[in-house]
Amino acid sequence: MSLVNLTINGKSVAVPKGTTILNAAKEANVKIPNLCHLHMDEINMVNQCASCRVCMVSAGRGLVPACGTLVKEGMDVQTNTAQALKARKNVVELLLSDHPQDCLLCEKSGECELQDIATELGIRNIRYKGAQSTAPTDNSTKSIVKDHDKCILCRRCETMCNDVQTVGVLSGVGRGFNTEVGTFFNTDLCETECTFCGQCIAVCPTGALTEVNNVPVVWDALSQKEKTVVVQVAPAVRVALGEEFGLEAGSISTGKMVAALKALGFKYVFDTNYAADLTILEEASEFLHRLKEGHNLPILTSCCPAWVNFVEGNYPQLLNLPSSCKSPQEMFGAIAKNYFGPKVINVEPKDMLVVSVMPCVAKKYEAARSELGQEEVLDVDIAITTRELAKMIKEAGIDLAILQDESFDSPLGESTGAADIFGATGGVLEAALRTAYEWVTDKDLADVNFTQVRGMEGIKEASIDIDGTIINACIASSLGNARKVMDEVAAGNSKYHIIEIMACPGGCVAGGGQPYHKGDYDIVKKRAAGLYNIDNNKELRKSHKNPAIVALYDEFLGQPYGETAHKYLHTHYFDKSSVYETCEDCACGKEVTAQ
Repeated sequence: MSLVNLTINGKSVAVPKGTTILNAAKEANVKIPNLCHLHMDEINMVNQCASCRVCMVSAGRGLVPACGTLVKEGMDVQTNTAQALKARKNVVELLLSDHPQDCLLCEKSGECELQDIATELGIRNIRYKGAQSTAPTDNSTKSIVKDHDKCILCRRCETMCNDVQTVGVLSGVGRGFNTEVGTFFNTDLCETECTFCGQCIAVCPTGALTEVNNVPVVWDALSQKEKTVVVQVAPAVRVALGEEFGLEAGSISTGKMVAALKALGFKYVFDTNYAADLTILEEASEFLHRLKEGHNLPILTSCCPAWVNFVEGNYPQLLNLPSSCKSPQEMFGAIAKNYFGPKVINVEPKDMLVVSVMPCVAKKYEAARSELGQEEVLDVDIAITTRELAKMIKEAGIDLAILQDESFDSPLGESTGAADIFGATGGVLEAALRTAYEWVTDKDLADVNFTQVRGMEGIKEASIDIDGTIINACIASSLGNARKVMDEVAAGNSKYHIIEIMACPGGCVAGGGQPYHKGDYDIVKKRAAGLYNIDNNKELRKSHKNPAIVALYDEFLGQPYGETAHKYLHTHYFDKSSVYETCEDCACGKEVTAQ
């Protein structure tokens, strides 16, 4: 490998040819502020448009953008000259001059990278005055709010949407002062092919893209004395929530999280993991049924609502392949309202409110899908993100870090380790294999660790021998990788029997509603490791061994994949590539034209 020698602030550095000044500075432990640049090797995302000009440095003949300039032999780089500092301040002041001055009221306050850089540069006055570019805020969906006025044209969201997720909703529109990152023909997000995965939110440096704020709705629900308000918490939340309170990434805060939720006033605090175990019994049953019949293969997992939205819009000819199982969020709501409520605590479905805490903004959209419920009563009433839960805890003056651990309520709080790993890419498939193996072989599976399906790779393959039958499995995370796999399925070239797909790169631990990792995928890896640690330390690690789930079938559902299970736990899908009369899926009620 050819190396280039240079100096940065007097430090000698040798880096591979083709390295930018910004990356070379990182090797020398020299910080260069930047806004638009974002490079995540783990998911092959490179946003290197050099548009913000915050990373200007002195290099030989003048100032150059560090993120867009390659190193040269003998180059002398100075990052903190008076000229460079003045240029950075000027650029940030110009950005602020075309930016709303409502930082204290912004959803991203305290997490805004523009705000952070302005503070670091000591900017206390904006010298540039004049007109500001404005556009209407897009509040059309249940998941995402797009506020153009706070956009700095960094193009991170565009790169994520087009290059990583291959959804292609966001693009640069207009010229000069009228430039904005928007949708084609300025169409509302609810009328586009947006899957609501929220990865655009995850990479946005400002408040231009945020989740729909459901915190006030939850506070209002908790004040309704005539309603029984229960809450469920997804597995990925417990290994990320602590980050909002100064804990190490991947710290397991399950007990403290439960204590906080009880302190907030929820009547019952339950675990989505209970429903994840339930999902495995239904999905494994469906898979084995299809495998035996030899049709509708490969079966595609259906836990991820952004992925479901993606397949409905892009592969309507293959809607016979996704599992008919509802997601764990929706299964939980169905059981809470139709079993736990009326049969355990004598509360009718209409008198119960189910709140979900999810790592995902697409869960807000999923909760509003009208087909996911019974007799016009939705399975889930309100979904909030990990970030929103952290805000509620802080609003209540609760210090999560010092709380004494408490336990989930029973019976909808009991789960196995197989449910915990749902939050990491490959986890759903691994949990299903643990159960399918024992059901097919009628033998005890001594080693439940299917390590070949683990890891952060975007596409993974595995061949599993189940009593002489070879199961070819595939795991894809990110919608871009999902497209690669699905194109092969559509072309008839797939060898797989089962495919797990998660929209977010790395799985739910990197969900669009998680604490911002700001491009540091080591944080995501630590969260996944936390989930595998929980699984490894549980006595029960196979979903079909969960005694609360066994009792549920005995008392209410009957057989897995049976008639009652189908009524409450299964769903159907829609061809979203054709014309719709109304946009029912995002519950906005607007007229929708063909895309």
